Amino acid sequence: MSATPSADLQPLSPITEDDIANYLVQTPDFFERHAEVLATVELSSPHGSRAVSLQERQAGLLREKIRSLEQKVVDLIRHGQDNMAIGDKLQGWTFGLLKTRDPGRLPALIVRDLALCFAVPQVALRVWGVAPAWSQEAFAQGCSSDVQAFASSLTQPYCGTNPGLEAASWLEDPDAAHSLALIALREEPGAKAFGLLVLASGDARRFTADMGTDFLERIGELASAALSRIRV
Repeated sequence: MSATPSADLQPLSPITEDDIANYLVQTPDFFERHAEVLATVELSSPHGSRAVSLQERQAGLLREKIRSLEQKVVDLIRHGQDNMAIGDKLQGWTFGLLKTRDPGRLPALIVRDLALCFAVPQVALRVWGVAPAWSQEAFAQGCSSDVQAFASSLTQPYCGTNPGLEAASWLEDPDAAHSLALIALREEPGAKAFGLLVLASGDARRFTADMGTDFLERIGELASAALSRIRV
C-alpha cells in the first residue's frame, strides 16, 4: 500500500507578478540592498520601441506631469483673467444704470449697453405692468399673456436654440437668432415676472442648454432692480 505524500513534498504554487509587486511594496528597502538590480532595470519607451532605464522612464513621467500642471496653471490664469474682464464689464454696465436719472431711458440703455459691453449681436426687452407714464412706450408693447406666463415659469434663464418662441419676434432679425438666452425679470426670487430680456446670437454655441447661468442671473437681478423705477 503506497504511503500518503508528505505535505512538504506537495508542489509549490508558482510565483505570480502580483506576488512580486506585493513583495516590493511591502519591502521598500529592497532596492537599497540591491542597488545593482535597480540600475539594470529597463522599460519600454512610450515614444518608440527602444528600451530605457527605470530612472529615465521616471524622469519622463515627471516631465509629463510637470507639463500637465503647467497647462493647468495657464488655464487657471486665463480663466481668472477672463472672469476679471467680465466683472469689469458688468461693473461698467451697472454704473451706467445707476447714473441714469430718467427712468424712461433705462430699457433702451439696458439693451444698448448689453449689446456693446458683452458683444451680444441682438438684444430685446419687454416690460409689463409699467406706470402710466411709460405704458405707451415700445418696450411695454407686444407682451401677450402667454409670454408673461412663460417668463414667470422660468426658474433660471433659458439657454438654447430658437424653437420659434414669441419673444424671439422682438428681435430685429429673428431668423439670425440661432441661440437664445431668455432672462425673466422679477422683483424677488419666486415672484411673478414683470419683464423678459432676450439675448440672441447667430452662433448656435453661444447660448447652450448645458452652460452655466450664474452670470445671466446677475444680469437679470440688476436689470430688474433698475427697471423697478418704471413699475406701477
